[in-house]
Amino acid sequence: MSRTPLSPRTWRPPTDAGLRGPFTANTALAHVEVYPVPGAGAEDVAVAEDGTLYTGTKEGYLLRISPDGRHVERFAQTGGRPLGIEVHPDGAIIVCDAHRGLLRVDTTNGDITVLVDSVDGVPMKFTNNCDIATDGSIYFSDSSRVFGIDEFKGDLLAHTGSGRLLRHNTDGSVDQLLDGLDFANGVALAPDDSFVLVAETGGYRVTRLDLTGPSSGQRSVIIDNLPGLPDNMSTGEGGVFWMALPSTRNALLDRLLPRPGFLRKAVWALPDSLQPEANRITWVVGIDGEGQVLHNLQGPGTDYHYVTGVREHQGRLYLGSLVEPGVGVVDSPV
Repeated sequence: MSRTPLSPRTWRPPTDAGLRGPFTANTALAHVEVYPVPGAGAEDVAVAEDGTLYTGTKEGYLLRISPDGRHVERFAQTGGRPLGIEVHPDGAIIVCDAHRGLLRVDTTNGDITVLVDSVDGVPMKFTNNCDIATDGSIYFSDSSRVFGIDEFKGDLLAHTGSGRLLRHNTDGSVDQLLDGLDFANGVALAPDDSFVLVAETGGYRVTRLDLTGPSSGQRSVIIDNLPGLPDNMSTGEGGVFWMALPSTRNALLDRLLPRPGFLRKAVWALPDSLQPEANRITWVVGIDGEGQVLHNLQGPGTDYHYVTGVREHQGRLYLGSLVEPGVGVVDSPV
């Protein structure tokens, strides 16, 4: 199957400072307990009030996991690739399906309702992550208007800047809140819905959009030049916003981005195994709403790696991974 053609956009990334300063390498996640699941790539994880876990796999299944991890049940099949997942206050789950769009799933019978699969008549290519406001509106990311999940490396190579942040309102309408994002990914709302954060995987940064007050509508970058690729985000406790980083930055990719486009086209034509790859690491970061790093938890990736989702609940962190067949579990930092 032929790949989507690459139309590279030149970008000079800031110099990678590596794992130092607030991101100094450590072994806080050297040991991760794993709740196995039937299927590959439990990419994100959501936790209900009673501790029940929800995740989705590469095969399209949605899974319900008991709080102790001993019982796992398939309760729905999206027919696509579920990524970001949230528990709605009414007990349903909201799923960002990379192929099918924004979905609402009844956890009692598995019925699926498509909330959004296109914007202004144009189908979305890469629905990724979301968060739910207190009024029931859903803020969600569309990572790329050029490449889908099966070609996500193409967007990183091309640096399309075609990602966006969208909002599904309770009346069914959809607003585009931010455009021009570099691989829009993780989404997390402030507890009082006063602002929303969105991770830009391809820009190595987190952007904030104020939603209320005198700065409403103001967009700002609160943390830049991350030494890794930010992925899913979630709102934690005590003012912490958790962010998963599946990999450190790739030196080859950083060297290619400011160079003539034909070089990236040549790389895109190579077999996937010869293209820039993620390195093996376990890594999550906690920041505040201003971008200050509060927690930097790392591990060698021996027990669990390629962390793409992180969720805090009652003293524990639950980890998702695009490739691992299970949910990782560790104690949250004191």
